Amino acid sequence: MKQQKEPTLKLIAEKLNISVTTVSKALKGYSDVSAVTRQRVIDMADQLNYTPNSLAVNFRTKETRTIGIIIPEVVHHFFSSVINGVIEEAERQNYFVIILQSNEKKEMEKRQVELLISKKVDGIIMSLSNQSNDEDYLKMIINKKIPFVLIDKISKLIDCSKVVIDDKKAAFDAVNHLINMGCKKIAHIRGPLNPQNAIDRFLGYKAALAHHNIPFNPELVIPCERVCYEEGYEFTKKIMTKYPDVDGFFAITDLVAVGILTYLNEQQIKVPEQVAVIGFSNWFMSGVISPKLSTIDQPGFTMGAQAFLLLKEEMESMKTTGERLCKTITLNTDVLVRASSKRN
Repeated sequence: MKQQKEPTLKLIAEKLNISVTTVSKALKGYSDVSAVTRQRVIDMADQLNYTPNSLAVNFRTKETRTIGIIIPEVVHHFFSSVINGVIEEAERQNYFVIILQSNEKKEMEKRQVELLISKKVDGIIMSLSNQSNDEDYLKMIINKKIPFVLIDKISKLIDCSKVVIDDKKAAFDAVNHLINMGCKKIAHIRGPLNPQNAIDRFLGYKAALAHHNIPFNPELVIPCERVCYEEGYEFTKKIMTKYPDVDGFFAITDLVAVGILTYLNEQQIKVPEQVAVIGFSNWFMSGVISPKLSTIDQPGFTMGAQAFLLLKEEMESMKTTGERLCKTITLNTDVLVRASSKRN
């Protein structure tokens, strides 16, 4: 059986006995092609199930209309919201999005950066893994003049555009709320030592204590490695065993905070009467557990949408001037007060 030819512009031209240029112009709606010819071309393209090759279409402009996003964890509620924001804005402007997950591993992140560069994406959006900071593969994106936007987990050592929140202020607001509710001995289950957002949230915690003249006790701060429910549970057990008079917890994320609440509930420690708890990010779970979790509302969807718009702006800038924007957008956060910290 004779194999059917792959539908191409050349095949359409042969079928209609016209030039490839005419076919191309007809499909693009050029005015110098008659309406009759244009309709014949469209009908033949439909008949042959012709699909334009996006790489070929954009070869002249060196654009693929594809961007890449690398995030630590796809199933993470916050990053899912970020991805939705990126995709919605990208689709609005006819861009495809390649989504990659680093699993918080630097080596995987490095391979994914190399993959996106090899695919000649028009730009890259990225939230760093807990292991990365100023790695050479990040600088390679800059050196290759690929538009680049960091979001949420960033490195201050990388000179590029960023979309962030003020993590230090958000953490200050969270701990300040606990203090205003009457807490005097507040523990912090913080993020790993490397990521900038974990550092800034820790600094915000310390600043709030200092603002209210509450002594800082380093034994009330335990860094996570995996930033998970189990660590929230185990570290709360460790802290409460040694310091049973702790009356407040500030957690790096809501998932960790759920671990804190689980331990307190099991020990029949009243929340918030004896111990108040506040998390960070406003995941879906924070509003459905019992007691409902106070948290910092981190605008993931808006962050994703703004990251794409900033990336697009940088793509246009590099196309017209050859210069990067290196602009930072800082989004607002709010303290959402719920039952886990609201004292009468």
